[in-house]
Amino acid sequence: MQFISAKTDFGFKKIFASPQSKEVLISFLNAMLYDGESTIEDLEIIDPYAAPSVTGLKDTYLDVKAKITGNKTVIIEMQVLNVAAFTKRVVYNAAKTYATQLKPREGYSKLNPLIALTITDFILFENTEKFLTHFVFQEIEEKFEYVEREIELVFVELPKFTKELEEIENLSQSWAYFLKNSPQLEEVPEVLASIPAMQTAFEIANKANLSLKELEELEKREMFVEDQRGAIIKGIELGITQGRLEGRIEGRIEGRIEGQLELILRVIARRIGEISPEIQTSIRQLRGDQLENLAEAIFDLGSVEDLLSWLQGCV
Repeated sequence: MQFISAKTDFGFKKIFASPQSKEVLISFLNAMLYDGESTIEDLEIIDPYAAPSVTGLKDTYLDVKAKITGNKTVIIEMQVLNVAAFTKRVVYNAAKTYATQLKPREGYSKLNPLIALTITDFILFENTEKFLTHFVFQEIEEKFEYVEREIELVFVELPKFTKELEEIENLSQSWAYFLKNSPQLEEVPEVLASIPAMQTAFEIANKANLSLKELEELEKREMFVEDQRGAIIKGIELGITQGRLEGRIEGRIEGRIEGQLELILRVIARRIGEISPEIQTSIRQLRGDQLENLAEAIFDLGSVEDLLSWLQGCV
């Protein structure tokens, strides 16, 4: 058997947000949020796209969004590449999803708690070896929590999880192993197959059960991620090389900017297709701070029209 990777947005949604994924997602969330306890008894998967209700706010694109027991909302994002200002994006997505719960003229009492679960394929926190971390509001000295847990941030850093199959001790480690290693497996390990929800996850992830259209979409997403990774590396190399050739502060700055430009143009081409020379010229005329903003916004752009609208906002 061959299993798809949950590290792409397609794979993650397929495994955890398909019609048959309810028990899979419940088990996964109980593992990562509640130490494997059966705290979540039921959930409803809802549209993970959050359009801004306030003019000027960014759109939010998440991998999975669900309403769980206790009337809490959970948003889940799987991130493979450590892009610029990613930690700020996590906070932004959480705060925005929390705030946009309210309809016009509703009071703050209608706000329900929100948990943002972020899974990364890179190390985010160098100051801990834990692969699973959980953040809440606390008083800075005495460490007591805010009146209520209105917003919680939970992170799963896959590179930090290094246990072998025979070393797995609990449900959170089982799911971390699945996320990290399932594409390399040729059969379902017995220790994982004993967990009904995980057995279902493997069945959903089995490439033999995918349609031709789904396999093509999976390949496109995997290629896109690799292209992004390559573009980032190439952009860094271009910036460093140019800076060394100049040998001056000005040269290093120009090198970094040129490298960033090439990176942005390559990622845009892979994400929304080739763009006209006129649009490329508009991008090359952006200031350094505008380029940084575009680098952060690029993963939210779904079409040439989105890009043009973004550029017009810089005028």
